[in-house]
Amino acid sequence: MPDEIRTDRPPVVELQAVTKVYGWGTAAMQALRGIDLTITEGEFVAVMGPSGSGKSTCMNILGCLDTPTRGRYLFKGVEVGALTRNQRALLRRHHLGFIFQGYNLLNRTTALENVELPLIYRHVKKEERRRRAARALDVVGLSGWEHRTPGELSGGQQQRVAIARAIVTEPAILLADEPTGNLDTARSLEIMELLTSFNRDRGITVIMVTHEQDMAEYARRVVQFRDGLVEMDSAHGEIR
Repeated sequence: MPDEIRTDRPPVVELQAVTKVYGWGTAAMQALRGIDLTITEGEFVAVMGPSGSGKSTCMNILGCLDTPTRGRYLFKGVEVGALTRNQRALLRRHHLGFIFQGYNLLNRTTALENVELPLIYRHVKKEERRRRAARALDVVGLSGWEHRTPGELSGGQQQRVAIARAIVTEPAILLADEPTGNLDTARSLEIMELLTSFNRDRGITVIMVTHEQDMAEYARRVVQFRDGLVEMDSAHGEIR
């Protein structure tokens, strides 16, 4: 079996018959309709689907930003629904990295300081977090740009800062929500090459929501949502 579709690796996340309902009574809206999804360590998965299909709700649950109405979410075998709010926050802080379409950088804060933020929450000492933040910026090709603010950076550079912030804690999973949505084609390809390298060279599991088929081609597996259900789940060829 090709490495990109191996199933002998342990699951990192599992959704079992997960349902998510928003609202009550006649106003209730069922965003997820009992989905099953297992992602193993080291996979690169693209999550696709039209607006309202359930893909963003699924990502919010995987990122511990929301909880299922029914069903189970297991993270490395631990049932997330049994954790307290503080424990879920610790899971996010220590095991997950987030990349957003809108970058979510602090505008008056330098690139280095933006990347340091997750380490501050983990109470890493100043000298150590500066060193690790500088190293993360170097990894994404921004060595020498540490003291620039987001307003002094291009869109592609801002997204690189956001990626450095996501990887500085060495997460088990990168959750990327439309990471190339605000970028031109050239910058989009650069970002995808970065995500691919983290997956290939560091073994980081990447789960990426995208509307763009050409960006999804970088993934080893595509999960297609429609009407709150998994419509298609298929592995395809080698990563570029």
